[in-house]
Order: sequence, then C-alpha cells, then structure tokens
Amino acid sequence: MGNNRILCFANQKGGVGKTTSALNIAACLARAGKQVLMVDADPQGNLTSGIGVRKKNTKKTVYDVLIGQATAEEATLRTEVKGLSIIPAGIDLVGAELELADEPRREFRLKDALETVRGQYDYIIIDCPPALGLITVNTLTAADGVIIPMLCEYYSLEGLSQLSTTIRLIRKRYNPPLELVGVLVNMYDGRLNLTVSVLEEIKKFFPGKLFRTPIPRSVRISEAPSYGLSILDYDRHGKGAAAYAAVARELMERCDSM
Repeated sequence: MGNNRILCFANQKGGVGKTTSALNIAACLARAGKQVLMVDADPQGNLTSGIGVRKKNTKKTVYDVLIGQATAEEATLRTEVKGLSIIPAGIDLVGAELELADEPRREFRLKDALETVRGQYDYIIIDCPPALGLITVNTLTAADGVIIPMLCEYYSLEGLSQLSTTIRLIRKRYNPPLELVGVLVNMYDGRLNLTVSVLEEIKKFFPGKLFRTPIPRSVRISEAPSYGLSILDYDRHGKGAAAYAAVARELMERCDSM
C-alpha cells in the first residue's frame, strides 16, 4: 500500500455520529495540509449538506459513479475548505442497489472508480449508509481500513459484533487486506457508570483499537453541519474541535504504521 489511504466510517446502527465524525476528521486532515477527498455513500446525503454543498447544485453524484455514467473525477467538487473535496450524494443513490443487482463486478464499482483518483489524495474518507446493502459492500471493498464510530451504550456493543462479522465476510470474499483502524467513541460523558463499563467491553473486544480521545457530547458539534461547516470552522477553540484534531493526529499515526 502507498502512503495514501482509503478509509470508511461504518456502523450498521444509525445515530452514532458516523457522518459528523467523517466530516470533522476529514476537515482536520485537510487543515493538517493533507489532500482529502470525501465520498458521500449515504443516500441521505448528510455529508454533502454538512460541508455546505447544496444538493440541487450537484450535476454528478456517487450514484452516477456507481452506475458508470461518470468518473470519480467528473463527480468531484471542491468544498470551501482548502484541500478538501467531495463526491456528493443524492436521494437517487437509493436506486443504485436495484440497478446494479445483475451487473458484473457489482461489488467493485466504487473501488474501481476510486483507484483512478487515488494518487491525487492523501486520504479518501467514505461515509457509509447505516445498513448492510450493496452500497456498504462497495465501500468496504474499496477501503483499506474501517473506522467504527459508536456510542457508550449496550445497543452499540451489539452493533459492533454485527459489524465485525460483516468485516470478516468482506475480507473473505472481496477485500482480504481490509483492516479495522479504530473504534471512535462519540457523545462521551465520563460521569456515567455505563460509559466506563462499555469502554471496558470495547477494549476487551478490540484490544488496542479504541482511539485515545473520545468525542465529547457537545451542542456545538451537533449544530455545525446545519450551517454547512465543520466544527473547526464553527467553533474552532471549543472542546469538540480539540477532540477531533487529536483523533485526526492519532489516525495519521495509525495509517503510517498500516
């Protein structure tokens, strides 16, 4: 593997801060001087709107790339953040699963498309849909590594074991080198006993994979996407921005040793 990395943020459970984490970590990597491409593979398109791209202004999306009507380069848009680009998503992505059902190499559509632009970026960050369908299979097949955002709740632990099974299947069938890069805890509140016990479970489940810095529960982090901004641009001196910057630094370290 070269120095550039394709990483996907995945969790089959919704509402765990997956898109927010993908967006803010991508922005932190760009702030650190890296060239970063975000790929919005979730039909809800929250990564697209969260970085200030108006969906009605997008000519080509991930959907066009998957069905072969556009190259990754043609679908890429620059964002307002220096060094940060995006392949946007729209609601038409919902139809891609049906359209690709009988196509050859349907699990490799995204991988094939991203390999053509991989050399232009230090990091390609993919936001997966919160469901295990053909689009998620495409994202995991295209990626070098997976980051799992989760909450400190027992339901999240259940989701974690399901996702581990999925990653094992993808490795076996489509992408043997796929690695679990790390588990990221979102909406962290250290005062709760439950938090402590869930963290212990994660450490037992995935030794050495938990990111050192949890992302705190913060209204500012939740508000930022509604303004089309990363937390770095919305509240740059807040605790949320500091936490995401720390995770991005640790992520770069982990990727260097992959």
